[in-house]
Amino acid sequence: MKRLLITGVSGFLGWHLCQLAKQEWEIYGTYLSHPIEIPGVKILKVNLTDFQELYRIFSTIKPAAVIHTAAHSQPNFCQTHPEESHAINVTASSNIAGLCADNSIPCVFTSTDLVFDGLNAPYYETDSVCPVNIYGEQKALAEAGMLERYPMTTVCRMPLMFGAATATAKSFIQPFIQTLKDGKELNLFIDEFRSPVSGTTAAKGLLLALEKVSGIIHLGGKERMSRYDFGRLLAEVFQLPLTGIKACRQQDVKMPAPRPADVSLDSSKAFALGYQPLSLKEELEELRVRSFNS
Repeated sequence: MKRLLITGVSGFLGWHLCQLAKQEWEIYGTYLSHPIEIPGVKILKVNLTDFQELYRIFSTIKPAAVIHTAAHSQPNFCQTHPEESHAINVTASSNIAGLCADNSIPCVFTSTDLVFDGLNAPYYETDSVCPVNIYGEQKALAEAGMLERYPMTTVCRMPLMFGAATATAKSFIQPFIQTLKDGKELNLFIDEFRSPVSGTTAAKGLLLALEKVSGIIHLGGKERMSRYDFGRLLAEVFQLPLTGIKACRQQDVKMPAPRPADVSLDSSKAFALGYQPLSLKEELEELRVRSFNS
């Protein structure tokens, strides 16, 4: 089996990616601050911002391909820690692209829908980036830097993702479910739109992109939905009380990082290649069945 290096396997997306990729590849996964064990995956503690360490990993493992998911991905954290987040989100990403170029191996990077300003959705791969927060800015810089260092890089713009919690990571739905179970109020935006997918679907998209794409590809879902409507759908599928869900607007919630209003992605290019997200209702129903059986 060929070796695949996946960075950030203690993160939500990295973990989901390992579950699927280990069927086809010998996986080496990196983490930094959240030790994790994943059956069938060789786990390495690596500081990706240390070039010598990164270089050594490439030399030792000699991967046949790399999928780079490691990041500081919380917009509020990036807004308040711009230098710390820049080191991993931008500098390390460009270095990884450079090492993939040196070794002539495929390099897949997970970017974000937050590279857009939210004023002209749905967004196509050819649309200009125009981020409104530091996280989006860093991802846009990383995209440009990686493609410059290695034009064969595959840049996958990821939407909002949800799914089962892992040992070291949750998605945004776990706190939603807990809040509603506790009978508390859940305030959700009616004026923020995304094109969500499950972590499993996103992982399938990344493996497809690794095989078939160079350049930029969007891996959004098939539905544009507000956080509020998503919360209502979640409550309906998981049979939780709807009464706790309250509508609010972005301006009602003070956050360090500004949020774009509508960054729903047009992913028809990926759909044409065989990327097939289920409907959000089907995704959530599958999740509910799995959570009852686990």
